[in-house]
Amino acid sequence: MAKYTPMMEQYLQVKAQVPDAFLFFRLGDFYEMFFEDAIRASQELEITLTGRDAGGDERVPMCGVPYHSAEGYVQRLIEKGYKVAICEQVEDPSAAKGVVRREIVRIVTPGTVMEGKAVADRRNNFIAALTEREGEIGLAVCDITTGELYAARTQDWERLPDELNVFEPSELLGEAGLLERVKAACGPLLAGAVVTERRNGNREAVAEQFSEAELEGLPESAIDAVALLLDYLRETQKRTLGHLTRIRRYDPRQSLMMDPFTRRNLELTETVRDRSKKGSLLWLLDRTATAMGARMLRRWLDKPLRDVQAIEERLEAVEKLVGGLILRDELSAALRGMYDLERLVGRIAYGSANGRDLVALRATLEQVPALKALCLESGSETLARLGEALDECAEAREWIAAAIVDEPPVSVREGGLIRVGYHEHLDRLRAASTDGKRWIAELEQREREATGIRSLKIGFNKVFGYYIEVTRANLSAVPEGRYERKQTLANGERYVTPELKEREALILEAEDKMVGLEYELFVELRDRLAGMIPRFQALAEAVAQVDALLSMAQVSAANRYVRPKVTDGFELRIEDGRHPVVEAVLEGGSFIANDTDMNASDSSVLLITGPNMAGKSTYMRQVAMICVMAQIGCFVPARRAEIPIIDRIFTRIGAADDLVGGQSTFMVEMKDIQAMTTKATKHSLVIIDELGRGTSTSEGMAIAQAVIEFLHDRIGCKTLVSTHYHELAHLEGQLPRLRNHSMAVRESGDQVTFLRKFVRGAASSSYGIYCARIAGLPSAIIERANELLAIRETGAARAEAAAASGLIADGRSPDGREQEASSGGAAAAEKEAEPASPVAPPDVSASPEEASPARKDVVQLSLFDEPLPSPAKPRSARDQQVLDKLKAADLINMTPLQAMNLLYELKQRLG
Repeated sequence: MAKYTPMMEQYLQVKAQVPDAFLFFRLGDFYEMFFEDAIRASQELEITLTGRDAGGDERVPMCGVPYHSAEGYVQRLIEKGYKVAICEQVEDPSAAKGVVRREIVRIVTPGTVMEGKAVADRRNNFIAALTEREGEIGLAVCDITTGELYAARTQDWERLPDELNVFEPSELLGEAGLLERVKAACGPLLAGAVVTERRNGNREAVAEQFSEAELEGLPESAIDAVALLLDYLRETQKRTLGHLTRIRRYDPRQSLMMDPFTRRNLELTETVRDRSKKGSLLWLLDRTATAMGARMLRRWLDKPLRDVQAIEERLEAVEKLVGGLILRDELSAALRGMYDLERLVGRIAYGSANGRDLVALRATLEQVPALKALCLESGSETLARLGEALDECAEAREWIAAAIVDEPPVSVREGGLIRVGYHEHLDRLRAASTDGKRWIAELEQREREATGIRSLKIGFNKVFGYYIEVTRANLSAVPEGRYERKQTLANGERYVTPELKEREALILEAEDKMVGLEYELFVELRDRLAGMIPRFQALAEAVAQVDALLSMAQVSAANRYVRPKVTDGFELRIEDGRHPVVEAVLEGGSFIANDTDMNASDSSVLLITGPNMAGKSTYMRQVAMICVMAQIGCFVPARRAEIPIIDRIFTRIGAADDLVGGQSTFMVEMKDIQAMTTKATKHSLVIIDELGRGTSTSEGMAIAQAVIEFLHDRIGCKTLVSTHYHELAHLEGQLPRLRNHSMAVRESGDQVTFLRKFVRGAASSSYGIYCARIAGLPSAIIERANELLAIRETGAARAEAAAASGLIADGRSPDGREQEASSGGAAAAEKEAEPASPVAPPDVSASPEEASPARKDVVQLSLFDEPLPSPAKPRSARDQQVLDKLKAADLINMTPLQAMNLLYELKQRLG
């Protein structure tokens, strides 16, 4: 084994403590890395790799970064998923015997970042811990920058991905076996999280950290998770965690549950396309003035309430704010002067807060009295209750104002922090320093006059202290005996005198004592403020709630939203509902509002047919988003709304392969349907877009009908289903709580106008070729598609006519399948029968005449003396479209004007 130098031996001993982290080893003004750390760091950070003699003939790899700019390098490694251990000198070099003692003072991990980009934005940075006890899963989640700590338990593995998706932890702790099961259950949801294997934590440490009241009633599995998390934080942070004073327990069943794909499809916090906040519901609702308010609003959106009373309390405050323009403006002005109190408190607890942080805390506290008065006088019971919780913390404000200057430096160890008059001894040291510098200036003037050297000057540096500098041209005028040469320069000489050396000692002693005393006074003040952390945290939470309520009120007032009526019933009624985000981004146009009426007696399932691009998906999303908005206590985009409490929302919108999981689009859809059918309850909202696509038409329709029947008959939940299978419209006659709806379309010649209007009745066409044309497909493709469509429709019309006339022998249709009595062949999907033989597709390359079956019509002899019926003539595509349009017309619900317009349109088509 190689013999290393004492310093390198020390490095290796420290590195052995953190084998899974980069070790930033402090040497002078640099953090150095050696061996494998140096090689990897030079690649990841793109810095120069050098070497260092480590003893004997060996030269080991080395690289380093300046300590004053190390934060940026640490952040870059953390963003790549690494951990960084910071090793500092913990001994005065002047007092050290041998190598200066060094220790790890902190381990920075993705879930424990306190500085940099991870905490610069308005989002949380969570670290989560998981434990298992007797089949029960304990979950603890913490953001150490804000002091938030949540704990919960569940026995349902299927709920775990939903919970972790809400918090989006950047780091996950747990035993190896448990983590493997978690990764299998969550799949790609944890792709961005660093997974750290940890065994059970110290439960006694939990009892030391939290009061008995905080732990009372907390499930054992949740306490295990908190213990595991607390152990890890103490081990990595190497300090007390004084801001972790409260455990926020919650039951996942108390909030509206949404799986990760539902959140993604509804674009609640980020868009599907580029995963950005802009274009999401959070982007629309977030007009918060503070970072803590922004985090609160996001938490509300992640976990909508299921308690009517709690929702009504928020709605009451929003209503008062919507009706009070002046109140909104005054509250906004008070909130705009506030900094991120939660994270300021975190830095105070960590001992990393500097003078500027305390000035920001003082500025925040100065806004509290005005905010409190506005809330108490608002006329809102909810705001008044929050106003009572706004602790002014006046003593803290006064302490900071008396001690800290208005514009302190960034560093707390270089002086310039403490106000004049705050500390008597510090003022005397300052006077000595100031008088000494004044004496230096007066000495410079006296020496110029005594020597006649006008360019003579007195300077200072850290190596030589104070000196008298004379240029080479004036050396002959230097008095002999009194001036002692100190340093020779290229252009002159530097000297000292006995009286200058004496005064220098007094000045430097005063400055050293002054800087040290300032730091002591600052730390003493910071420690006093740390004793008020629980009060600061309660204040921050109340401010955040006021800010979130005000944000929802501002958006509601600006966009003409209304207060919903929230009930414990089943009925969902929305008059003139609008999609909030689509409406907000429309340029130069108005959003077409639509009604929704769902009840338990006759319309729990809405089957929506209609063309592509007509707005089916937008309509279904808007219903879900209005429900979410109502359950977070926000006004909704509608003329009137009655919203029942929804326990879960499921969506199947859009097509996507799971390439990593090896699943096709259809398999992904079936997995989503499986989750819906097993987890949904009567109080759930299920949204399925284009049910049954991705497989053959016959199988797709069979699956679609079976799913609809299951949701209708067995679960009875509110269901919105869109489909291009118009044949499923017959279900309205079989399922008493299903109603057909469609998106209205106006046709004029070859032009089709999508009216975006949600109307009763089934659609007759999907207008796929029209959509292809406006998408810009070559005209040859469009023309050929129309030809093929005409061929298929002609063949279908002939088969229908033949079946209706009873001209097919032995009761079979042209495709060889037995006829069913019910319309559309619905009975085939309902009874257990032998599988039908494959249907041979028509020869689409043939002409309409060649495509028809080459056979003689079977003639049925009449028992009476009547002329034989002539064979049915095939209908043209135009005639068939007119017939379909007429069949689909909802004459009962039409107005006279609509009926006349329909008649005129059909007449025009027939020429």
